[in-house]
Amino acid sequence: MEELNTQPVASENTEGDSTGWGRFLLDLLETLLLSAALFLVINALSARVRVDGSSMLPTLKNGEFVLVNRLAYRFDTPQRGDIVVFHYPPDPKQDLIKRVIGLAGDTVTIQGGIVYVNDTPLVEPYISQPPHYTGTWIVPEGHLFVLGDNRNDSSDSHSWGMLPLENIVGKAVLIYWPFQNLQWIDHYDLVKATHD
Repeated sequence: MEELNTQPVASENTEGDSTGWGRFLLDLLETLLLSAALFLVINALSARVRVDGSSMLPTLKNGEFVLVNRLAYRFDTPQRGDIVVFHYPPDPKQDLIKRVIGLAGDTVTIQGGIVYVNDTPLVEPYISQPPHYTGTWIVPEGHLFVLGDNRNDSSDSHSWGMLPLENIVGKAVLIYWPFQNLQWIDHYDLVKATHD
């Protein structure tokens, strides 16, 4: 005689599974939306740029990645010695990184390997070598005069002219890659040059 199993048979809980999948999809959607929001906020506040070339040697090296503060000049103005990222005036699709030398109203003179701002010579411990060119430039309102730290191998204001303030992306603040080069970027207070 056969025995009958009188124990209840466990049935699959299809309602629980659909609720589990629904919860998973909702969590996934929330995570993706939060990630997108964070990405947009971070990009609004900062930019990440790769140094391409040798124009900022020895301060910045080819291939280094730099974090740029996009808000630095929303409430302040660029200062002499700041390193800025900007849209290159002759080709705004291209971004460059250079050091601010002259502000609006300044007279910048380069002579005998020395840079003068309003007749005051700059002390520049960060350059690779003194410039081998000469010239005098007057910085108009709404513009800056910028130079690369590798003075003799840099496309900058001495060759293409003044940088309009509206072209500035932000202030370079941190080298973050390669990791062994991680450091804050020095912004020198070059001179307290005054206008006559």
